[in-house]
Amino acid sequence: MSTQPEQILENQLVAQLQSIGYTKVLIKNENELIDNLKSQLEKHNKITFSNTEFERVLNILSKGSVFEKAKTLREKQHIVRDNGDNLYFEFLNTEHWCQNQYQVTHQVTVEGRYKNRYDVTLLVNGLPLVQIELKRRGLEMKEAFNQINRYQRHSFGAKSALFQYVQIFVISNGVNTKYYANNRHQSFKQTFYWSNKENKRLTNILNGFTSEFLEPCHISKMICKYIVLNETHKVLMVLRPYQFYAVEAIIDKVKNSVHNGYIWHTTGSGKTLTSFKASQIITQMPQVKKVVFVVDRKDLDYQTTKEFNSFSKGSIDGTDNTKALVKQFSDDTRLIVTTIQKLNTAISKKQYLNKMEKLQNEKIVFIFDECHRSQFGETHNRIKSFFQNSQMFGFTGTPIFKDNAVKNEMGKRTTKELFGDCLHKYVITDAIKDENVLKFSIEYYNVFKSKDEVEDIDVEDIDTKEVYQSPEYIQIVSNYIISNHNRKTHSKAFTGMFCVSSVETLIKYYDALHKMKEDGLHDLKVATIFSYTANEEDADANGFIPEEVSVVEESPALYGLHKHSREKLDDYIGHYNSMFGTNFSTKDSQSFYNYYNDISKKVKERKIDVLLVVNMFLTGFDSKTLNTLYVDKNLKYHGLIQAYSRTNRILNEQKSQGNIVVFRNLKKATDEAITLFSNKEAIEEIIMKPYEDYVSKFNEAFIELIKLVPTVNSVNDLVSEEDELEFIKAFRNLMRIKNTISTFADFDWQDLSMPEQLFEDYKSKYLDLHDKVKSDNQKEKVSILDDIDFELELIHRDEVNVSYILKLLATLKESKEGDQEKKRKEIMDIMAGEAHLRSKRELIEKFIAENLPQIQDTEDIPDAFEKFWTQEQQKAFEIMVKEDGLSPDRTQKLIEDYLFAEREPLREEVLDLIEGDKPSVLHRKKVGDSIISKVMTFVETFINGMDN
Repeated sequence: MSTQPEQILENQLVAQLQSIGYTKVLIKNENELIDNLKSQLEKHNKITFSNTEFERVLNILSKGSVFEKAKTLREKQHIVRDNGDNLYFEFLNTEHWCQNQYQVTHQVTVEGRYKNRYDVTLLVNGLPLVQIELKRRGLEMKEAFNQINRYQRHSFGAKSALFQYVQIFVISNGVNTKYYANNRHQSFKQTFYWSNKENKRLTNILNGFTSEFLEPCHISKMICKYIVLNETHKVLMVLRPYQFYAVEAIIDKVKNSVHNGYIWHTTGSGKTLTSFKASQIITQMPQVKKVVFVVDRKDLDYQTTKEFNSFSKGSIDGTDNTKALVKQFSDDTRLIVTTIQKLNTAISKKQYLNKMEKLQNEKIVFIFDECHRSQFGETHNRIKSFFQNSQMFGFTGTPIFKDNAVKNEMGKRTTKELFGDCLHKYVITDAIKDENVLKFSIEYYNVFKSKDEVEDIDVEDIDTKEVYQSPEYIQIVSNYIISNHNRKTHSKAFTGMFCVSSVETLIKYYDALHKMKEDGLHDLKVATIFSYTANEEDADANGFIPEEVSVVEESPALYGLHKHSREKLDDYIGHYNSMFGTNFSTKDSQSFYNYYNDISKKVKERKIDVLLVVNMFLTGFDSKTLNTLYVDKNLKYHGLIQAYSRTNRILNEQKSQGNIVVFRNLKKATDEAITLFSNKEAIEEIIMKPYEDYVSKFNEAFIELIKLVPTVNSVNDLVSEEDELEFIKAFRNLMRIKNTISTFADFDWQDLSMPEQLFEDYKSKYLDLHDKVKSDNQKEKVSILDDIDFELELIHRDEVNVSYILKLLATLKESKEGDQEKKRKEIMDIMAGEAHLRSKRELIEKFIAENLPQIQDTEDIPDAFEKFWTQEQQKAFEIMVKEDGLSPDRTQKLIEDYLFAEREPLREEVLDLIEGDKPSVLHRKKVGDSIISKVMTFVETFINGMDN
């Protein structure tokens, strides 16, 4: 066959795109792309640009980052014409999104640092807004994802940088297709399948995906309405299909009916983004006076306001008190975020009624966050009857049905009774299938044994406060957490939360853990936050997680705190202040909430190892870096799912599941909750398999590995890149299983058919191949290994860093002469197996050989090493600038800029470092790429990883 399968797929895709409304245009290079852009913008705006006028247009297009260009794309534009007249035009019609010009081209070649040829490009008004990269059937889509990342580094930003206007990337190997926003900071985990309203995936690019997702009107709608510009992180985000359908359903209700409704999207599926986009679109409807986003607790008010403002800076003013809320209802604020408690006060207290009554007949849309909570009482009906022209929409991950409804003053009320029909459903099984949330690994740890220690006692038989607060029980559970926390969190690469039944119990646990730390039995950073209310016991385990903090007007934090627990909390905050150099207390509400927000931040930053709570943080708190929940309290139904779901946010390959360790007999309650919120067959899809199953999977993967490479040295004998690729895939599969299995408390290398040392030896060969590919990429060489993701995060271990190596050097120095060579080899083997230390290995070997013998006191090793490292760094820097005739000052500045911006320097930037004659046009590329390679190697060796 004369053409490759990938080429056939590309030709078929282009033909299909033509059949649904795209005009095919042949564009070979950037000059032709610019010529086509001129003609398309002229056609779209019904104007003609002179050459000098179009230069001004290109000048507008050339400015800014990907994020700033996304703004430029959506804004109305202005230039001064050659005759002095003002000319107004647009790059994209965002209001009537179908009224744009659509073209398809393929194999556009752009030369940046390297020459790259892009597969299929969709042009809207001449601008490349959708880029599609194809791989032949059988190859991983991740290769296409990595290839796009390479294009972003090497050529998208070159010359006129028009490819930085791409809004959506599509990657496909024919049978599987995913899409994602132009955001270099996301991982492959943040790529999405498209699906229909019933959450059925459309994965085949030629059979369903193209006709539905890439249809000109639909892709324009996605770009114009369903991409969010996140102001905080300066990145683009695109809605997933279930978010799209939910927003569309709400918009339809507001436009075409007076009915209410609710959205059932499982916890962790991105509810805030969905509700923001719905709110933003509704505020643009002329018939709607206000959109009010309602939460039921001040910490969620803070968090949601912050998130909403990150999507659209200044879009909301958070309401700190009821007076401010009433003012927002009276002024021209279109979007309000508030708590249900303040909203209730605004329509109940006489001093506010005069202003609020003016809005009773205005069209106001209320969107309720987690609509199963406080809205179930009289407050919901009061809001509904006060605002007589309102519509109400609720979001929930765990709806209230008759099975889990709790009786209150209004009787048993379900979500349907309060909000009407479910407008869109996306349950936990859908999210796990789509890889939008993780499965749970649940381990039940039975603390109690019968006297003969043969038969476990059912915890439910002795469910008493006396037993659960006994020193023996507290100690056993504390010991378990200390012994297993590193394993559960991959050596503190993630964090954990520990929820207990009451403040009284929490105090006992905290004191026990603190004393053990003072006694040198662990080094975990433990923090806590709580308040004391009548509901805290949670003994009835009715499924609700009670509110920790009573939100009272103007003074939300300290109300209800008993003196004893408050004194204890201040003690614990004192420990926190000592640990982090802060100055929080419970003396006033602002300081308390500053403490709350600081804890939230530090959990996300992995600076807290275990957060000890009663109810706080078990709902509404999202942290991708939290992967473990220890449970010593009774939970049920939606309370259980909400709490478990703190752990299952997607992050990277290393975070393969959410770990739940349960010290109560919650097996039945867990099964009931999963059945209620998905279906009876869902338990196997949501909960991971037993430890023994993963042992079998590992052993099977090991057999497959040794079929390819029977010994470690046979990796050296692999002849072709195809053979190397098979080894990489086989060992990577083994690493993935090992990453999962190592979090189990029962994990033991003795259970596996592969010894630990053999695994480490193969890992070293795997990393050798990674280094080879990395060095080959400095040359212009096409390799099938270029776009393989080695998933080095599966290798990373937090405790193995430069500080750790220095400690080992101390043991090497103190060891007997006969053992020194053995210990030295151990240190070298460790560095060979750690990807982030391999670049430093040669220098550390030099330090061991030349400097270590001269050091008398092992306590002097860190200072001696720092001095050695600084000298070597200075020498390497001087050699680098001398070899290529670079300006030392400008080179230092370029390195500092790289470390700050994390953007690899461009070729033109490094060529400007040369002090003498610049290389000829023929040699600029080779010289520039060589300097970039040296600079990046210098940073990787001497700077990255040295602050550990």
